[in-house]
Amino acid sequence: MENYAKHEQDLIRKFEAKGYSKNFRYAAGKLIETESKKEYAPKDIHVVEEHRYEGMSNPSDMSILYVIETNDHLKGVFLMAYGPSADTDTAEFFKEIPEENFAENE
Repeated sequence: MENYAKHEQDLIRKFEAKGYSKNFRYAAGKLIETESKKEYAPKDIHVVEEHRYEGMSNPSDMSILYVIETNDHLKGVFLMAYGPSADTDTAEFFKEIPEENFAENE
């Protein structure tokens, strides 16, 4: 990838500038937009891009940044831990997103 960001925050800022300004959290099997509190099921989420990171000082600090758009056109990001510190329920939610809802990364 030609525009590789060293830290998650760098990429988050890049996508915020492109209009991906909504934030989401996971709870009880749904992704929830933090302002409106609207809930989304896996089928309602489209993953525009995903980027994996390993910690600079501790390689076990791993995360995935999902750049997403909902079925009602909200655009935002979701940062999730993966590896040993991953929340398995959140990881399972993203596994349940239909394959056709994932765009191919550049």
